[in-house]
This record gives sequence, structure tokens and C-alpha cells, in this order.
Amino acid sequence: MLEIVALFFLCKHVGQVAQRKGLSPGRWKIATILGWFIAELTGFVIAIMLFGKENLVGLFLIAIMSAIGGYLIVKAQLDKYPDDITKDIDRLGEN
Repeated sequence: MLEIVALFFLCKHVGQVAQRKGLSPGRWKIATILGWFIAELTGFVIAIMLFGKENLVGLFLIAIMSAIGGYLIVKAQLDKYPDDITKDIDRLGEN
């Protein structure tokens, strides 16, 4: 449950950044959700292969850390795009 709340706020932040850069916020929100769940599932499977099924708390911690890594990968890709400067150019003569 807490994971869904965190993902909601992370998607909201990514959408704002994408909009500031002049990109489609919906596309980047979907990419964030997919990146989160794919990385979480991958981390969980790798943790099971390495440590077995006995320590569920440890497995879930590794899965959550992997999910955050998935979010950071998507955010790093978004941060590579330049900011949209058309609004700044339009406001240049105002004062």
C-alpha cells in the first residue's frame, strides 16, 4: 500500500518535469510505472535465486531497492532532455 502512494507521488513529479521539458507527461508516467514494476520484479527474482525463499523481509527490501532503481533510471533518461525555453523567450521583453 505504501508503495502505491510513493509511486503516485513519483509519477506526479515525473509528469511535472516532463511538462517543463515540453514532453508528454502521460508517456513518462507510464514509463515510470513500467520501470518501477519491471525493476521490482527483476530484483525479487534475482534475490530469490541468490538467497532462497526463507527470508521474505530481505527479499522484499531488495525488491523495493530495485524498484527505486527503476524509477531512477527513467528519471535519468528524462533529465537528459533540455528544458523547453519557448516560454522564457516569450517572457523576455516583459517587465
